[in-house]
Amino acid sequence: MDFLETLASRNAEFTQSGFSADLKMMPSRKTMIIGCVDPRVDPMDVLKLAPGEAAVIRNVGGRVNPALLETMALLGTVSRAAGQPVGDGWNLIVLQHTDCGINGCYHHAPKLLSKYMGVADDKLDDLAITDPYKAVAIDVQALRSNPNLPGGFNVTGLVYDVKTGRIETVVPPITLRPD
Repeated sequence: MDFLETLASRNAEFTQSGFSADLKMMPSRKTMIIGCVDPRVDPMDVLKLAPGEAAVIRNVGGRVNPALLETMALLGTVSRAAGQPVGDGWNLIVLQHTDCGINGCYHHAPKLLSKYMGVADDKLDDLAITDPYKAVAIDVQALRSNPNLPGGFNVTGLVYDVKTGRIETVVPPITLRPD
C-alpha cells in the first residue's frame, strides 16, 4: 500500500470515528497559532489541541513575514464576513522551536531568506534567525507594532524544545494594543 492509500484508509476511519460536522469555522478557544512547518512541531500534537480549538498558520520557521501578515489580513476579512471578528479577547501565539531548519537557509541561502523575511540582505542578522528565544520576542514585537492587525489580541511567544518536548514562555501574554 502506498502512502496515498494509507491516507485514504485513515480518512475513512476518521469519517467513522473522528469527524464532526458541528465544528465551526471560527476556533472555539478564540486562538490563532503561528508555527513552523517542521513535522516535529505540529501545534495540534505538542499543545494537545482538540479539533476546532485553534486556527493554526504554519510557515518556514514560524516567523512573522510579509506573507504571514497578508494571511492574517485575509483571516480578518473572513472572520468579519462570518460575523465573528478576531481581535479583542483572542489569543495570538507565536510558537517557534529549537533546531529549526531555517538555520540552514540562514547559512546556505541568506539572499533567499532575506526575501522570504521581507528585509534587506544586511538586515537579516537583526532577526536572530538562529536563536528562537530572541526570534520569538522579535516576532511578537513585529506583531505589536503592526497597525494593520486588530488590537485586543493577547499575544504570547513560546519556544518548543525538540529534545525535551517542553514549551517555554519567552514572551508572557500581553495585549497587542488597545482596540
